[in-house]
This record gives sequence, structure tokens and C-alpha cells, in this order.
Amino acid sequence: MSEESYEIATAAFEDRGIDLTTFEKDLTLEDWAKIVHFPWFPPPIEVISPTKTIGKGRTNLTLGSPDILQTDAATPYASFSYRPTPAGGPFVSVHFQPAAYGITTTATYVIAFLLEAASPVTLNAGGYAGGGTLGGVGPKTLAGKKSMSVVLGNVPANGQVSAYFQQSSQGGPWTWYSTSIEYPPLVIEI
Repeated sequence: MSEESYEIATAAFEDRGIDLTTFEKDLTLEDWAKIVHFPWFPPPIEVISPTKTIGKGRTNLTLGSPDILQTDAATPYASFSYRPTPAGGPFVSVHFQPAAYGITTTATYVIAFLLEAASPVTLNAGGYAGGGTLGGVGPKTLAGKKSMSVVLGNVPANGQVSAYFQQSSQGGPWTWYSTSIEYPPLVIEI
């Protein structure tokens, strides 16, 4: 051990003046670019599916007039076809209680439904934001496999909110696979 190293190692901690800005970084900007990707998508807060219909607190699933709820398929699903009902037509709805997940502040959530239709069908997107705002609502056309979303903005943590997709007119059959409750992606503009 050199004399300088010995002095550094044995000096009283409070007597050592160290300029922390002089430390050499081991990761370059190029290294960071390889491991950090933007936009960053945080993991879902919850995923509701045919085999997981209840989350924390009052977070849950409601299916209105499905033709079938198949939980033992390779990919569990609920399928729907139009027929008039007292609720207005078949639907899938998810309710969410942020406080049950330890959330304590007002936030925005994306409620994304994984849906599929072999031929185009019009579904109405809607929800309740508990004093917040709704985005992505109204009629949407589903054709093929799509992730279709409702945005609940500025939702209070103690709110009980919901989002849904409903078929309210004639059209082909459609299938629901799961719904994820997520924060919007983190986007950094430089």
C-alpha cells in the first residue's frame, strides 16, 4: 500500500475533504443509450382477465351478456355478439380503486383492453373518472387484434373509477382477452 493510500485509509472520515464531482463515471452516454429506452413503459398496476377477475380493493371485472366465458382455453377469453339487452348491449367493464394499490396522489391512468374481431364492429368506449377527465371515449371500430384504451385523467387516489367497451348496434362478434391498468408511458423530450 502506498503512503498516500495509507493516509487516505487511516485519516479520520470527517477530516477528509472529497470533491464528489471529480469521480470518474464508468458508464458513458452511449452505454446509457443501450440500457435505457424511451418512451419508458412502467409495468401495469393490475391486469384483469377471465382467470383473474378481482384485483385489490374494489378493482374488478363486469361482463355484460357474453356468449361464452372460456377460462380453460390456451388463452382464456370472453366472446360477445350483439343482441339488445337492458344495459344496451354486450360489454366488458373494469372498475379500479387506486388507493387499494397504495396510490396516494392524483394521477392519470390508461385502461387498455385487448380485443379481437374477425370483421369490423363498432364499440362505444366510455367510463367514469371520479372527478377527473375521460379521454379516448366514443365510438371506435375494432377489426383484427387491437389494444383499445380509455384514458382516465387526474383521478383522485380515493376515487373508484371505471372504463368499458360496449356494442350497442348490429355488427360482428368480438372477443375480450384482458384489461391492463397502467400509468401512461414516461416520455422525455430533450
